[in-house]
Amino acid sequence: MIGITDVIDAQIAAYRERDLQRFLDCYAADVVIRDFDGNVLMDGLEVMRERYGQLFRASPNLAVQIPSRIVVGDHVIDEEHVTGFNLPGSPSELQAVAIYKVRDQKICSVVLIS
Repeated sequence: MIGITDVIDAQIAAYRERDLQRFLDCYAADVVIRDFDGNVLMDGLEVMRERYGQLFRASPNLAVQIPSRIVVGDHVIDEEHVTGFNLPGSPSELQAVAIYKVRDQKICSVVLIS
């Protein structure tokens, strides 16, 4: 049986390698990414394809470390330290918390705290 964290680990590996298709393959087609206040940041794979495609192309030194993780039911909560982030108006280094919900071995929703 595939563990709840396997899809999270797969998307982190794809993120580190800036492999857009492998990254998106970890997400459900109807995925919604929100901030902690509930504001929708991205809705669906096509929006993610555009935004993460831009990030991956512009950030050759993109890296992420996961210092801590909590798993509760179908949720995975990761502390993330991102470096090499290269998008206008964004810092090159950031600390964040990502709360992933997994359904049918795909990430179906994410809440980001940064």
